[in-house]
Amino acid sequence: MYQIDLNCDLGESFGEYTIGQDEEILPFITSANIACGFHAGDPSVMKKTVQLALKNKVRIGAHPGLPDLVGFGRRHMTITPQEAYDIVVYQIGALSGFIKAEGERMQHVKPHGALYNMAVMNRALSEAIAEAVYHVDPQLILFGLAGSELVKAGERIGLKTANEVFSDRTYQEDGTLTPRTHTNALIHTFEDSVSQVIRMIKEGKVRSIQGSDVAVKAETICIHGDRPEALHFAKNLREAFLSEGIKSKAFL
Repeated sequence: MYQIDLNCDLGESFGEYTIGQDEEILPFITSANIACGFHAGDPSVMKKTVQLALKNKVRIGAHPGLPDLVGFGRRHMTITPQEAYDIVVYQIGALSGFIKAEGERMQHVKPHGALYNMAVMNRALSEAIAEAVYHVDPQLILFGLAGSELVKAGERIGLKTANEVFSDRTYQEDGTLTPRTHTNALIHTFEDSVSQVIRMIKEGKVRSIQGSDVAVKAETICIHGDRPEALHFAKNLREAFLSEGIKSKAFL
């Protein structure tokens, strides 16, 4: 039987602003990446999202991003590896406190947005992020784009890693995600999303926008919780998994 983790970025509301449908989407996922206050989220939202995830028996991970609330952490910033290390340690620590207060432990760490994408090809940045995760807790799982420098850095330092693929993003022929600045970066139909995901799981391949097949290792699938279609994507994927004999299961 095929098995896959289904993760979603959650806890991205803050103050008076509500983003996403966290409570509705949690029953359909197995791992939650919770914002830690830099690109989104705040202490109250972090606490609430942790409690909701535990109520739904969903595993929890930190979702550290760049300090860019206005840009939702999706604008590239010039930071040093040391700065990357520091902001990742800081954000893991913040979320970990809320998880421990509920008597549970963190499962994973998945960088957010531009920080995630910058680490795909940048070895020095990836190593700094992996070191930050390892030094906080070597039992944590590091999520990264399948085949990326981030996954390789995690493996080198001794972390368990999870190769991540995306249900709602298109791919380039080098295996990277199509930049969000491109008009065809996002997949908007459920049919195309489900078809892409099933093929990645069962065949280990994804069709790039250039028309070539790219090899991918699918261990966890991301749904972006801030998208209006996120809840429908999650429901459709779970239904498709059942019909295709694919089991949804977290890592721990």
